[in-house]
Amino acid sequence: MSIYLSGRATKNKKHSRLVTFLIRLVKEKPLGTLGAVITLILLFVGIFANVIAPYGMNGVGAGPNLAPPSATFWLGTDNLGRDILSRIIFGARVSVIIGLAATTISVGLSTIIGLLSGYFGGAFDMLMQRVVDAWMCIPSIILMMVLISITGPGLWQLIIIMGLGFGISGSRIVRSATLGIKENVYLQAAKAVGCSPFRILTRHILPNIMAPLIILFSTLVPTIILTEASLSFLGFGIPPPNPSWGGMLSGSARTYMLQAPWMVLWPGVALSVVVYGVNMFGDALRDLLDPRLRGGIGRYGVKIKNRRKKMMESS
Repeated sequence: MSIYLSGRATKNKKHSRLVTFLIRLVKEKPLGTLGAVITLILLFVGIFANVIAPYGMNGVGAGPNLAPPSATFWLGTDNLGRDILSRIIFGARVSVIIGLAATTISVGLSTIIGLLSGYFGGAFDMLMQRVVDAWMCIPSIILMMVLISITGPGLWQLIIIMGLGFGISGSRIVRSATLGIKENVYLQAAKAVGCSPFRILTRHILPNIMAPLIILFSTLVPTIILTEASLSFLGFGIPPPNPSWGGMLSGSARTYMLQAPWMVLWPGVALSVVVYGVNMFGDALRDLLDPRLRGGIGRYGVKIKNRRKKMMESS
């Protein structure tokens, strides 16, 4: 009976932590809450695009060419009669897939390089950092354009190239976090009792740098979404006829932008709103999850009020 009650108490405790985090997010970070809502909408639209979109992804001739926004076509149609709203919805799926997949590869690569370079140091660290310096000297967008021109445009080519590009440069953040805790006493104790480097890296260092990794992940998602849009705008992104927000801003949209401004207006609005929302949500996660950035006010200002009250009573 006691084991059952303790199990329920642990479950309730975990549940209360999630509820507490959501309460703090709503009360302390209203813009972060708005960003979380935008992020959830993006995920929902990307997953259920086939159900939500009123027309097909490339429904040529669904309506008249260059039709303005109306009750039938809420955001108008393009030069081929395709519904812009449907293409924006399917473009959200591309942003979700590329944003999450490329960010996962990037953070994983940054973690491996940063952990090894920061922990072992010496000649290995010197060699790795010179490689990272050389990589960061080249403008990222130009480097990605060159690599995509070699491999050819495509979804997975774009994911791998952006994951590698941002992963190498992002390793500096993981390396600095590793160096910050490398000389702590508990690491010296782990070495003294004979722990292997792999165990020290995975059991002692990695859990203590999770906050920077979460921050790195949340800030990379909008950066990669915006980079994909830039590459698609320049013709190095998702090949047509697959819809992409950056691709919808280039090509025929530039030709007809004066005659049908809604062809460039709505993809640009969708891209701006999503990047803003994910950025705000990432900033809120950083402030709420990293203890060093919570400040001295405490949760909802209660701790500082109680502390002041005690000081007044003692004086």
